Amino acid sequence: MMQKALQLLEESVKTAMQQPSAGNGRPVLERFSAPLDEVDATRWLSAQRLFPKLFWMNREKSEWIAGIGEADRIEISETGPNDRSFLVLEETMKQKNPHARYLGGFCFNNLQKQNRLWNAFSPGLFILPLVSIEYRDGQTLMTCSLWLKPGDDRQKALENLLITLSKVSAGESPKAAAIPEMTQISYCPDKPHWVESCQTILRNFDEGKLDKVILARQTELSFAGKVPAIRFLLDYPFSDNSTYRFYFEPVEGHAFVSFTPERLYRRDGDMLETEALAGTITKEALKADDSTASELLLNSEKDIREHRFVKDTIYRELQPVCSDIDMQEKVGVLQLNRLAHLLARCKARLLPEFSNDSTVLRQLHPTPAVGGVPREKAMSLILSIEPFCRGWYAAPVGWLSRDAAEFAVGIRSALVNDDHVYLYSGAGLVKGSDPESEWEEVDQKIGDILAITQQTT
Repeated sequence: MMQKALQLLEESVKTAMQQPSAGNGRPVLERFSAPLDEVDATRWLSAQRLFPKLFWMNREKSEWIAGIGEADRIEISETGPNDRSFLVLEETMKQKNPHARYLGGFCFNNLQKQNRLWNAFSPGLFILPLVSIEYRDGQTLMTCSLWLKPGDDRQKALENLLITLSKVSAGESPKAAAIPEMTQISYCPDKPHWVESCQTILRNFDEGKLDKVILARQTELSFAGKVPAIRFLLDYPFSDNSTYRFYFEPVEGHAFVSFTPERLYRRDGDMLETEALAGTITKEALKADDSTASELLLNSEKDIREHRFVKDTIYRELQPVCSDIDMQEKVGVLQLNRLAHLLARCKARLLPEFSNDSTVLRQLHPTPAVGGVPREKAMSLILSIEPFCRGWYAAPVGWLSRDAAEFAVGIRSALVNDDHVYLYSGAGLVKGSDPESEWEEVDQKIGDILAITQQTT
C-alpha cells in the first residue's frame, strides 16, 4: 500500500508538471495526497534518510503526523520577550496557505541567552514537511507539499520533488541502531545545589514574595558513541501513557523529544480548549495502583493547593480575551505510567479581536505549572537560580495552521546532541515543599525516558 501511495503521488506530480501554476504572482501551496492503510508512522520515520524529521501525536492518539524534509519554514531568530516571537509568528502565518500545518516550537524564555547545546533550535522554528504521513478524522494520507514563492522555478521544484519521492523508503524499515553504552551521568544542579536552590525559593514563600515556583533540573547522560535519537520515539511506552509525542530533529544527530502529559491549548477557529495540570504523585515509590493514587492526590492539601494556583491563574488569564469560559469545577486525575496528576479541563470562546494564536500563547505561556505564581517574579527567579539553559524545555511545542492549532507544554523531555543526551524535568514548589521529595519527583518524571537508554544497551 505504501508503494502504491508513492506511485500515485509521483503520477500527480508528473500531471502537475504539464499544467500551469496557479500562483498569479502570489505565493502558492501545491499539495498532493494519496490514501494509505494502517501504517506504523514511527517505523516509517525511522527508515527515512531525509532531514528534518518531525513527529507529533496528540494525547488521545486520534491525530498524528510524521514528516520529513522541508517545504517551508518559519524561523524566529531574534531575542527579546516571548510575546514578540508570538507576534512575529502570527504575522507570518497570515501570509501562509490556510491548509498548511507547520510543526515546531519556541524556547521557554527568549530573554535567556541560548547556549551551544541548543544551536540547532532557534528561539522559534516551525517547519512544513516536504513529505508526510498524516492521520486525521479517521483517515491516513501520504502528502507532499510545495510552497512556491513568486520567482521560484516551479518545474525545477516539481522535478526535485519527484527525486525525493523516489528516495522515500516504502518497505520494512531496518531496525534502528541501539543506543550505545552509557558512560556517565551527572546533574545540573547537583543534589546539594538543588537543596540550596529549593531553600532559597522556600524563603521567598515565607517572605510572601511568591506562591509557587517550578524548579527544573538538567540530567546529562554521556555515551560511548552517537545516540540514534529516533530510538526514544520507537521505544517509549506509548500504550501505558496518556501523553503527547513530539519529536523534532532539524539536523541529523540533534533532536528534541518530549513525552508530555500537558496540553497548553487547542484552538479550532475561535473555540479554545486548555487545562490545569499540576500536583504529582509517584505511583512506583508508593506502590500505588491508579485508584490509590487518585485517592491520595485528591486528599493531598499540598497538591490541591498547587493545582489551585494553576487553575485560578488560567481562568484569570483567559478573562480579558475570552467569553463563555467553562472551567471544570470537579478536579480529576490524569494517570500515567509512573505518575498521576490533578487535572481540570477548560473550554472557552475567543473574542473576535483575539481569535489568534499570538493572543493565546501570550496569555497562557508560561503556565504556573512550568513557571510559577506570580508569573513575572517566578520567571525572574528561575532565570537567576537555575544553572542551565532551558532551551525548548517547558515551552510551547506542537503544530499550527491559520485556522487551528494545538500546543503542548514541552516537559518530560530530552535533547539529543550526538553522543550526549540531556534530560529535563521539574518540580512545583509551594510552601511546605520538601527538597528531597522534589528531587525524587524529578527522577520519576524522567524515569520512562531514562529507562529507554538502559534497555537498549
